[in-house]
Amino acid sequence: MGIVMYSTNWCPYCVRAKAFLQQKGVEFEEINLADDPNFREKIHELTGGSTVPQIVIHGTPIGGYDDLRRLDATGELDKLLAA
Repeated sequence: MGIVMYSTNWCPYCVRAKAFLQQKGVEFEEINLADDPNFREKIHELTGGSTVPQIVIHGTPIGGYDDLRRLDATGELDKLLAA
């Protein structure tokens, strides 16, 4: 299933999350919800979150950019990616 990131065009944290994943050499699928007027409801259904980005790793929602960086700082991100 890999990594999926739900994003919008206007979100600076989405840009940071994409750059961070690219810097780590991680492939991911980006699903841009900018054209969906109900994207907050949709993202909540899919991940339980209501803001973007929302990142899902191997089917498990991990949250947004700050959560991604926190997982990386503790070494947990590499473990999730390797699973």
